[in-house]
Amino acid sequence: MTSAVSPEHKTAVLIEALPYIQRFHGKTIVIKYGGNAMTDVALQEGFARDVVLLKLVGMNPVVVHGGGPQIGELLKRVGKQSEFIQGMRVTDEETLDVVEMVLGGLVNQDIVTLINRAGGNAVGLTGKDGNFIHARKLKLRIPEQSDEDIDIGQVGEVVSIDPGIVNLLCNQNFIPVIAPLGVGEEGEAYNINADLVAGKLAVTLQAEKLLLITNTSGVLDKDGEVLTGLTAAKVHSLIADGTISGGMLPKVNCALDAVQNGVKTAHIIDGRVQHAVLLEVLTDEGIGTLIRGASANRGANTPT
Repeated sequence: MTSAVSPEHKTAVLIEALPYIQRFHGKTIVIKYGGNAMTDVALQEGFARDVVLLKLVGMNPVVVHGGGPQIGELLKRVGKQSEFIQGMRVTDEETLDVVEMVLGGLVNQDIVTLINRAGGNAVGLTGKDGNFIHARKLKLRIPEQSDEDIDIGQVGEVVSIDPGIVNLLCNQNFIPVIAPLGVGEEGEAYNINADLVAGKLAVTLQAEKLLLITNTSGVLDKDGEVLTGLTAAKVHSLIADGTISGGMLPKVNCALDAVQNGVKTAHIIDGRVQHAVLLEVLTDEGIGTLIRGASANRGANTPT
């Protein structure tokens, strides 16, 4: 396909990317990596190349990954059934051992290897390394069923993030790859939703962009069309009228929290599209749904 593209078209693509490279040079972009992009070999390799390219042109990509399907598969192999409440995995002591093995070991190192093979310098971390993600036990409640908290085990929420180790790696030309595990006051480990970690990390690092890679084309209106260029007020109205609901709600709320706390823009993009990260960051059209903060420039994805 590349050979079929004319030299003139290749030049036009590079020229289109130039203002974005200039604008985002030295800026931090936090990417939550998940969905089909993590399980399809061609998409995995494309994602790795995207991240390496962003680093080579002067941006600071920081990757936060999930691993739900891989965790579920290993639990099944050891004869343990996965259980979820409100989308959160019930994490007892035995399940936590599997979560730590998969997130902090297998999946994390697979991503590091992919990026390094593509020519990058990736370093794998969990939030337990240097105690840089401080967490506490998540209190979960279903108001219509009970006024009491539901115990779902060692599932946590982020209390604070120490950016020191991530900033150090970025400044030394490394690409951090972070597994969403946190540590409590007594040194106990917590399993944390990867979207939430990515959002909080983007705020802590004062990121330019937060990219949430999903298995959908973005936030859809009631006719199934992708919505973009959304403000916080518009997002709230879409939630109120039921346009945004179900599984999209947590991702949208994560993006909304990020842009309301200093991140310029958040993007919910389709990881089933090859090179989705580059399409979002380096092209005029972008891809998926953009949610912008009050300090972001107007327009869906304009460089000025």
